[in-house]
Amino acid sequence: MVLLEDWPRQLGSDGRDVTERPARIVVLVSGSGTNLQALLDAAEDPHWGGQVVAVGSDRDGIEGLARAQRHGVPTFIEKVSKYADRSEWDLALTRSVASHNPDVIVLAGFMKLVGVGFLRAFPNRVVNTHPALCPAFPGTTGPGDALDYGVKVTGATLFVVDEGVDTGPIIAQVAVPVDGDDTVETLHERIKLAERQMLVDNIGRISREGIRVAGRRVSFSR
Repeated sequence: MVLLEDWPRQLGSDGRDVTERPARIVVLVSGSGTNLQALLDAAEDPHWGGQVVAVGSDRDGIEGLARAQRHGVPTFIEKVSKYADRSEWDLALTRSVASHNPDVIVLAGFMKLVGVGFLRAFPNRVVNTHPALCPAFPGTTGPGDALDYGVKVTGATLFVVDEGVDTGPIIAQVAVPVDGDDTVETLHERIKLAERQMLVDNIGRISREGIRVAGRRVSFSR
């Protein structure tokens, strides 16, 4: 599957991407939106390659939506409680996201699992981060599990979302050493910093180059 090759990319004499249309990025958040803020800041550089065109959430009154609004980015909310079941919610979320014609969808601290219908609507275009080196320590307690297991190195992973939990094809990873006096909180904070930079760097590269997904292997298209 080829992602983000729906339009030709053009390079200037200095090797920078000068394609007129930046990649359209929709970000889904559930909390404070620190990773969203990093993407918003990165998008201010026209050479980064992408533009955050909408921010969605499963709840209202969160800082993540406020960050988007301060940047003039449209927002939308799809609460699970508004619908009879998760399949109806998933369909509504799919429609809301699709209305913004995204090239890439970033789950940035989005605390709901998207359904099969959502993933089929945007094949290989939905990406997420996980605070561990996948396939190790999946789920919501990755840093604590790494600490409990006694590993000396953990980190963060950027991956293409599939139907499992933190099981999708890996786009990028960054290592974070575990210090002897680490707590879950101190370790997680260092992971977050590394994760944020990895996210910005790689969403920019995806926006400029596109990616290919072949089985479990992910490569940049250029």
